[in-house]
Amino acid sequence: MLMVTINSSIVIISLPAIFRGIHLNPLAAGNVSYLLWLIMGFLLTSAVLVVMFGRLGDMFGRVRIYNLGFVVFTICAIALSFDPFDLGGGAMWLIVWRIVQGVGGAMLMANSSAILTDAFPAKQRGIALGINQVAAVAGSFLGLLIGGLLAEWDWKAVFWVSVPFGIFGTIWSYRSLHDSGVRTPGSIDLPGTLTFALGLTALLTGITYGIQPHGDSKTGWTNPWVLGAVLVGVLLLAAFCYIETKARQPMFDITLLRNRTFALGNLASLMSSVGRGGLQFMLIIWLQGIWLPLRGFDYESTPLWAGIYMLPLTIGFLAAGPVSGWLSDRYGARPFAAGGLAIVTVTFVLLVVIPVDFNYWVFALIILFNGLGSGMFASPNTAEVMSAVPASQRGVASGMRATLMNGGQALSIGVFFSLMIVGLSTTLPDAMDSGLRGQGVPADIAGQVADMPPVGSLFATFLGYNPFQELLGPTGALDNPGVHTDVLTGQEFFPHLISGPFHSGLVVVFLGAALMMLVGAVASWFAGGKYVVDEQEELAEAERAGILDTSSTETDNADTGNDDTGSADTRAGVGAKTG
Repeated sequence: MLMVTINSSIVIISLPAIFRGIHLNPLAAGNVSYLLWLIMGFLLTSAVLVVMFGRLGDMFGRVRIYNLGFVVFTICAIALSFDPFDLGGGAMWLIVWRIVQGVGGAMLMANSSAILTDAFPAKQRGIALGINQVAAVAGSFLGLLIGGLLAEWDWKAVFWVSVPFGIFGTIWSYRSLHDSGVRTPGSIDLPGTLTFALGLTALLTGITYGIQPHGDSKTGWTNPWVLGAVLVGVLLLAAFCYIETKARQPMFDITLLRNRTFALGNLASLMSSVGRGGLQFMLIIWLQGIWLPLRGFDYESTPLWAGIYMLPLTIGFLAAGPVSGWLSDRYGARPFAAGGLAIVTVTFVLLVVIPVDFNYWVFALIILFNGLGSGMFASPNTAEVMSAVPASQRGVASGMRATLMNGGQALSIGVFFSLMIVGLSTTLPDAMDSGLRGQGVPADIAGQVADMPPVGSLFATFLGYNPFQELLGPTGALDNPGVHTDVLTGQEFFPHLISGPFHSGLVVVFLGAALMMLVGAVASWFAGGKYVVDEQEELAEAERAGILDTSSTETDNADTGNDDTGSADTRAGVGAKTG
């Protein structure tokens, strides 16, 4: 889980080095699509396929699908680390293998929580699933640090790092994991699988492409293709819900949503995932494109230092995650899940209050508490949701959770970049026009550049580029007498210019994120308190399936004199056994 989610974020912070390595200008016309698909290809594929692989795990064995996922993931890691092409061909090689790697990631993510839920009794499930969820979410934070470190050395090292872990994990899982969990015989729900995959793909792709300008509009939300993709996506997902209510063996049992704990717990998880994804993107833009260059860091080293300066976020999460899982086993999930997202809500508001050119220790304290709040939420939420479903549905339930987590992060690209563009479009044109004229650029050329869609400036900031060399070069303005070319193309002019408008965008983005976290906190509070699973019913189901030896259970209980211990020991035998 750690390696899968590290892979989902490691590319984000390494994009400047990757594009330099394949000699491709990501801001040139027609190249923005490469940028978007490199970011979201892995997330989109894994989000679309996890429910199907969860269902296949329920049918054919969770460990079998999990192990196959390791094989696919490792093959793709090897292919990514040997990109033989350059320019557009190099970008397409990376995009295609990232999409295929998302298939392996979906197999792993869909079944890991279900395997652990099978293997641990209810009283130990919080800490077990907590460690797994901490690994999943921590990977998305650690990927930023690892990506920054490796990109400084060699851009291909971003992909090399997965190879030894993938090979070791593949061998280990085939040798050590043996499937003895509850299986649900049946067939694949093909109409449901297709409508879900096509619907989610269309919806997320449409929302993501909504950030690209269309015609005279600053965004793509007037583009008929974008609106059509979103509409078709929504209709297909509505058709999927209808098909699942009629199918004899549905891919996802819609009746699970009648379970308040499952439905509200997943809503809170979705809100958390969207907010976490948006936070990552905004902090990278803030540090990599503005704060670090203003302090003299050259653009090639900003990915490394951005990862280092975001360490408090990761430390907070790693500190709180396992502890909250252990505490939720004893006191229930509600206070930790709801309280964690309430803390995250406050930190988003505080990020709006501090200036763009902030004091680092204030910033570090805020993101530390953001990490603590996210860690408090993750483990109890996972255990609560997974403990609320019957054993035969855990593969599907685990897949649905992973869909929401990956889909939320993919959704955050479109949602938060669109919000940022809305904020920038009100202030950036005037700031750019006056700033360029102040450096001697003729008024007509300054006006033309200022009227360009803000998405170009946003991506330039995200990638650590100064765009004025490209924007002003073709006009010949940089060669005019009286134009301060050295200032315009220097290290600090663009970060200074965009810092004011960027704060306007931050207000929109982080207040939107705070509202999402508040919704998640309320959903967590009403999802339920202590979660209790009827383990006797699950043990009886295991006995009927021939998995459990009741005579040994009775002997164990008699020997220990403790029913709970006997239940825990025998319950562990229902799931995947570790060698």
